Amino acid sequence: MPLEEINREFSFPLQKLVDEFRLEVLYMPENGGNALITNNDTNRPGLQFAGFYEYFDNKRIQVLGKMEYAYLSGLDADVRRKRIEDLLSYRFPALIISRNLDVFPEMLELAPNYGIPILRSEESTSVLISKLVAFLNMQLAPRITRHGVLIEIYGEGVLILGESGVGKSETAIELVKRGHRLIADDAVEIKKASNITLVGSSPDNIRHFLELRGIGIVNARQLFGIGAVKMSEKIDMVVEMELWNPEKTYDRMGVDTHYMTILGVKVPLLNIPVKPGRNLAVILEVAAMNNRQKKMGYNAAKDLLAQLGIDSDSQEIMSDLNI
Repeated sequence: MPLEEINREFSFPLQKLVDEFRLEVLYMPENGGNALITNNDTNRPGLQFAGFYEYFDNKRIQVLGKMEYAYLSGLDADVRRKRIEDLLSYRFPALIISRNLDVFPEMLELAPNYGIPILRSEESTSVLISKLVAFLNMQLAPRITRHGVLIEIYGEGVLILGESGVGKSETAIELVKRGHRLIADDAVEIKKASNITLVGSSPDNIRHFLELRGIGIVNARQLFGIGAVKMSEKIDMVVEMELWNPEKTYDRMGVDTHYMTILGVKVPLLNIPVKPGRNLAVILEVAAMNNRQKKMGYNAAKDLLAQLGIDSDSQEIMSDLNI
């Protein structure tokens, strides 16, 4: 059951990167902090300093490490100046120098000519690149916004979907009272962190707020404390709530796992019917624990059928159990 995807290029300002990694600014052009980063990868320009620019992507942030620094230090001054200018002429987003290495005077002299920010970090090159790629992947990840609730239940990120008024927020507030943590209500921003991972969060302007019909807006953080909320969470399963339809047959065994596809990632899906008398908070707690068990390789329904000597692939499971 696919959700509509949004395919467009995302970006964020360079200043956000500078603040996140506490980078020392050696040179920043006017309004350079507002320059947009659009590529989620980095490059160490060793080959470029040697004169090779085939397949060079000038949208990537360039990271100068100890190896590149040693290579440039061994060049004649005129050659080094020419190699640095050749690289800067490609007008990439920024050059970051790792390990607090000294900046070459030629870089500071030539950077204003091409509007290239020169930044410096204390981190080792490999650690810096690893952190940069992780940060860039999250900031530039494909994303969509869905109407629903995201809550962490026993460490499992559960995305609750359903028509307006079905009881999503009421269920969420009951779960928060039971010690679980709210991530988002009403609007859930979903990012594709990797090919197998979705991460959900709340828009900044409505974070920690819940709407309860008959009461109004409440702030979960203020009511229940900082331990009742969380900034973001991996989405481990989707629960779709719907009003009970007596003419519809609902899954009573749970042998097969159903999935919803979000941004190309398959997530386990449960369809939970809602009617008076059902304790939805308890049901979702059990669903979260059961989902964790399945990920660890245990399926209670298949275990039961095995003990009864019934093939789990049989189409007559319900009649075999006389249900």
